[in-house]
Amino acid sequence: MFSISELCCMFCCPPCPGPIAAKLAFQPPEPTYKLTAADDTNIKYNLQLYDRAEWQYSEREKSKIEAFFTRTSRGNLITCTYVRCSKNAKYTLLFSHGNAVDLGQMSSFYLTLGSQINCNIFGYDYSGYGMSGGKPSEKNLYADIEAAWQAMRTRLNISPETIILYGQSIGTVPTVDLASRYEVGAVILHSPLMSGLRVVFRNTKRTWFFDAFPSIDKVAKVKSPVLVIHGTDDEVIDFSHGIGIYERCPKTVEPFWVEGAGHNDVELHPQYYERLRKFLSVELIK
Repeated sequence: MFSISELCCMFCCPPCPGPIAAKLAFQPPEPTYKLTAADDTNIKYNLQLYDRAEWQYSEREKSKIEAFFTRTSRGNLITCTYVRCSKNAKYTLLFSHGNAVDLGQMSSFYLTLGSQINCNIFGYDYSGYGMSGGKPSEKNLYADIEAAWQAMRTRLNISPETIILYGQSIGTVPTVDLASRYEVGAVILHSPLMSGLRVVFRNTKRTWFFDAFPSIDKVAKVKSPVLVIHGTDDEVIDFSHGIGIYERCPKTVEPFWVEGAGHNDVELHPQYYERLRKFLSVELIK
C-alpha cells in the first residue's frame, strides 16, 4: 500500500514520464571515445578510445570493431559498433547497455562476451550518450533501438531469426519495446525494470498514465524465447522486478537468479557465461 504522502504526491502533483526517466535512467558519462572518418565517404569510421574506456585488448583486436553513424526517426545521429567476435557465429546480439556507460567503456566487454559465447555483438549509444546526438529521453530510446535494428537489417543484412536482443538495466526498456513489435531469435533481459514508477514506489501494482518505461505491459506481447537475469540483492532495481517480468513473459526459459549479486556485478558470477551458452546452444535448439 502507498503511504499518505506518496498518494498525495501521485494524485495532487503526479510525476510525468520525462522527470521519472531523467531521475532513474539518464546519466550519460563524459564520452570515452571518438569516431574519425576512415575515408572521404563518411560511411566508415575509426574508433578511437580514450584511456578512461579501459580497453583491455590489442590494436589488432580493436580492428574487429566496425563503427558508423545511423540516423533515427527523430533526427538524431547515433553511434553504432559492430564487433566481429567470431567467423562462425550463428547469432548477433543487439546489445542495449545500462546507464552511465557508453560504447567506449563497453567495447572490451563486448569482445569478451562475444568470444565467450561465440556471437557477434552490435552495440549502439543512446541519444545524448557518447558521440550520439540529441538528448536522452524515453521516446528517443525507442527510436534509437529501432534505428540500430534497421542498420543491422539493411547495412549488415542480418536476418531477424539470428538476432538476439540483449538489454541490461535501462537497456531492457528499448529491448522489450522492440521485441514486442518484432519476432527475433531470442531476448535476454538483464536486471529488467517493470516500470519507472514501480522503481520509485515499490508497492505500485498497476501502470498509471504518467508512468515511464512500462515494460511490464509490453513484455506479454513478446513472442520470442526470453531469458531473464537478475541479482537477488540488486540495490538499484529490486529483484521483484525480475520476477515480475519473468512471470509476465509468455515464452520464458528457466531464469538466472544470481544469489547475492547486486546491480553491477552479475557478469562477474562464474556461471554467467555458462548460463548464456546453455541458452544459445541448448534451449534455443529445442
